[in-house]
Amino acid sequence: MSELFVTVVYAEPGRAVEIVVRLPAGATVAEAIDSSGIAAQVPEAASAPVGIFGKRVRRDATLAAGDRVEIYRSLITDAKTRRRLRAGR
Repeated sequence: MSELFVTVVYAEPGRAVEIVVRLPAGATVAEAIDSSGIAAQVPEAASAPVGIFGKRVRRDATLAAGDRVEIYRSLITDAKTRRRLRAGR
């Protein structure tokens, strides 16, 4: 049986959690997140949107060797609003 290694990442200002996991071929994003145990450190990981190398995917997406599974956090304000606020000052 073939195996693959993927990295599960969650970043926030000032800190990033990065965990490498070994999974069987054909594993999904959800299995990678579960195997990483990241939910113990980041409770919102269970329901947050996810992606692979910056592209949003569903949790049932199949992984390839070397993929980086990213767990996205909600933004406080969107980029357009922040630019408008800065320009107004």
